[in-house]
Amino acid sequence: MTRQAIVVGGGIGGLATAVALHRIGWHAVVLERAAELREIGAGMSQAPNAMRALDELGVGAQARAAGVPTYSAGNLRLPDGRYLQRARPGDTTPLTAFHRADLHRLLLDAVPAGWVRTGAEVTGIQHDQHGTTVTWNGGEATVDLLIGADGIRSTVRRLLWPDAPQPRFLGRTAWLGIADTDGLPGSITMGPGSYFLIHPVGRGRTYWAYVTTTDQPGVRYEDEKTEAAHRVTAWHEPIPALIAATPDKAVIHIDICDLDPLPTYVRGQVALLGDAAHAMSPDRGQGAGQSLEDAVVLAAALAGEPTIEATLRRYDTERRPRTQATARGARADGRRTTSTAAYQAMVTMIRLMPAPLWRKGIAADGNATWRWRPPHLPSPTMRH
Repeated sequence: MTRQAIVVGGGIGGLATAVALHRIGWHAVVLERAAELREIGAGMSQAPNAMRALDELGVGAQARAAGVPTYSAGNLRLPDGRYLQRARPGDTTPLTAFHRADLHRLLLDAVPAGWVRTGAEVTGIQHDQHGTTVTWNGGEATVDLLIGADGIRSTVRRLLWPDAPQPRFLGRTAWLGIADTDGLPGSITMGPGSYFLIHPVGRGRTYWAYVTTTDQPGVRYEDEKTEAAHRVTAWHEPIPALIAATPDKAVIHIDICDLDPLPTYVRGQVALLGDAAHAMSPDRGQGAGQSLEDAVVLAAALAGEPTIEATLRRYDTERRPRTQATARGARADGRRTTSTAAYQAMVTMIRLMPAPLWRKGIAADGNATWRWRPPHLPSPTMRH
């Protein structure tokens, strides 16, 4: 008999999980609270570890066709335009940059028809010897496995991990946008207490993000585009031009938060995944990538273990140390890159680092995060 799962959350992590479950022969229902399924945000980049996860999900070729190489990790600049390090395409490993909606769409296209239900807000979760019963506005189902992939403010985590800490504000805020500008290679410009990220995302578009420190969350401006532009008026081109080329109402302003470590990602027949389990700051570009890894590891455990209990024990053992270490590293990187006090020392260190050593550090196997290899998922044809 086909095993049944419910995935709460229709973002990148939730859809990747549905794709992974389909590959191992499970059936799933994806419950998305929003009335319309769409990815919130602007742009993103995926490192080699995430691209390997997409390969294992069977959508790697489509992802590479939708994404664009970006050399942001190798092109480090100062606000006056000078380069601290400069990428050399051919011997520098690019990241793959996406408009978030493009990656979301290709995962959605890989989910079987009828699996996704929008406007479905989870209202209750019950455990018994028969499985886990989930209720939502408009329905109820008892399933073998429930996966909470519903983001940093997860309903599943709130209901089943009531003592878990609330998201933690990290003292930083960011403006994001997509500009109709083509041909940029990607870069990071480092200023005192702030940085400006650029990624090409295809089809004549460029993603940008300006990140800076702030004392309190929730501060918003009547004209967010003007506020962002004002803060980088004296910075090198194409930074002012990118903001100017972004539609006025399309500039997004967010506060940066993460989660303190949870003692476990599993409870009964329930697993947390992605930001619901380990939301992290964007400073290592690993938030979505770690959720893709989660999906593959969970499906591989389901395919390889005899019971749900053994599956979830394996999933927690494999994923919690790695994701929590990545989140700690991202939090520390964010403090360093937006520290006014440490700015000059950091600039000097990067400037003095030999270029070959810098390029080695951003090679595909240059760090432990990028070296990850996914477990193998059986292809659909292997199940018959």
